[in-house]
Amino acid sequence: MDSIDVMRHSAAHVMAAAVCQLFKDVKLDIGPSTEEGFYYDFDLEHRLAPEDFPKIEEEIRALIGAALPFVRREVSREEAAALFAGQPYKLARLADIPEGEAVSLYTCGAFTDLCRGPHVATTAEIGAVKLMAVAGSYYRGDEKNPMLQRLYGMADVSQEALDAALARIEEAKRRDHRKLGRELELFSISDDVGPGLAHWHPKGARIRVAIEDYWRREHFRAGYEMVFTPHVGRAKLWETSGHLGFYRDSMFPSMGVAEGEGSHASVEQYFVKPMNCPFHIQVYKTRRYSYRDLPLRWAELGTVYRYEKEGVRHGLLRVRGFTQDDAHIFCTPAQIEGEIRFTVNFALRILRRFGFTDITAYLSTRPEKAVGLPERWEQATRSLESALQAEGIAFQVDEGGGAFYGPKIDLKIKDALGRPWQLGTIQFDFNLPERFKLTYIGEDGQEHQPYMVHRALLGSLERFFGILIEHYGGAFPAWLAPEQVRVLPITAGQIEYARGIESKLREADVRVTVDADNEKLGAKIRRAQLEKVPYMLVVGGRDAEAGVVSVRSREAGDQGAMTLEAFQGLFQAALQA
Repeated sequence: MDSIDVMRHSAAHVMAAAVCQLFKDVKLDIGPSTEEGFYYDFDLEHRLAPEDFPKIEEEIRALIGAALPFVRREVSREEAAALFAGQPYKLARLADIPEGEAVSLYTCGAFTDLCRGPHVATTAEIGAVKLMAVAGSYYRGDEKNPMLQRLYGMADVSQEALDAALARIEEAKRRDHRKLGRELELFSISDDVGPGLAHWHPKGARIRVAIEDYWRREHFRAGYEMVFTPHVGRAKLWETSGHLGFYRDSMFPSMGVAEGEGSHASVEQYFVKPMNCPFHIQVYKTRRYSYRDLPLRWAELGTVYRYEKEGVRHGLLRVRGFTQDDAHIFCTPAQIEGEIRFTVNFALRILRRFGFTDITAYLSTRPEKAVGLPERWEQATRSLESALQAEGIAFQVDEGGGAFYGPKIDLKIKDALGRPWQLGTIQFDFNLPERFKLTYIGEDGQEHQPYMVHRALLGSLERFFGILIEHYGGAFPAWLAPEQVRVLPITAGQIEYARGIESKLREADVRVTVDADNEKLGAKIRRAQLEKVPYMLVVGGRDAEAGVVSVRSREAGDQGAMTLEAFQGLFQAALQA
């Protein structure tokens, strides 16, 4: 555990001590550190609220100022059970400790907790602390269990560092994709339709189309072919793929469909698809392939459905219906290293186009329980590692962290606030080709099993869009902006001229509108700025007479008067930035 994590975990204990001093009959669960702070789960009659934070913080500061030592001691299970006799959650956590493992307690002043540690030496080593929020949290994350109160705090090494972290949080709130999505009319989620099911509004759909057009164009250029597959499939398909055995809890309930008539009538069970891969395999199985036909690169913007429970859904970042930028590669063992390097290079190029330049990778290797021949695992892992090395991308190795069916690379980006997001993945699969008996004819005339690679670059369009909104704070670059240009006539006398400009730009595939409202120019400019339009073309009487436009940039301000042709040249250059 890093030193700052130790300090934050210690702060969680101090916060718990403060709550126990201030309120009666507090039952305790756990209090781990988080990325920027800590939390502790409590069960108490008093409903914690932000109004309680000042007095809790005052008590925390007193405990920190007292420089109380954290004292560790190991006890028997019987001693621990006696000590926590009135703490049901602690007793349950005690029962979780494996036989033979030490039972350790940490005491700080009058407060003792069941904890493996470590902690700072004294409370004086805890830096600045601030309580942030309180929320409900099911015990052990199970909705069947009691609801506890989770009190969140932040801690850093100094007040200056904490203030900087708080400023980042405020900026993150300003960029929150749910807030901006509503303000900029990009998307919504309706309870009448169902939680976790997103509606793309016209402006959001404009951006999605721009993303999809770029995505498809680049895939065709890279030698991919597109496929389209159904949204539902028979239970038998999901039994063969293993999803009903391993993934059932994340799938929507089945639909009983009557098929056949008379004595041949039956009810077939169908499921909406949680993944696209079994459908791509069905396309593969429609004919026999030779080694000369491979590799096959098949891509699909395929919409899938997963039963995400309440508590994990979050705006567009975790939804129940989403469109994966999915692809599957079928190739021979001899082709695999070249395909992986090609795929890594392709993924990096796509992500950089969207403005993500800080990209790292995580290579997950063979776990103890795995399917597939060891030599195939070794070759697959080697191909992933060599591709990352060849592209010069920093990566960490997660030994034994691969899925049971194959090793993988996960690509993570950092956004404008320095927050990491996992996007792309390149995943070998030695399971599905075996389950579905996939083959190709090799040079020796015999049947062989192809390598199959799952590949996503953006993850899903919904989640990626949410990340993009926050990365750009809603101020999308010109090539992605839903409205790229707004023409602003100063008076009603220039509306006809403005409409002519709009028509010419629209013919050039520019996303353009005219603000013909009867308002002052300043109000129109402020509205365009608030709606984050990249370019404004102001047209007054003199502009109309001279056949020019006065250009304003969202970032650079006044660009001066120029012909429409000159502006189009400037605009085309901005599209490539």
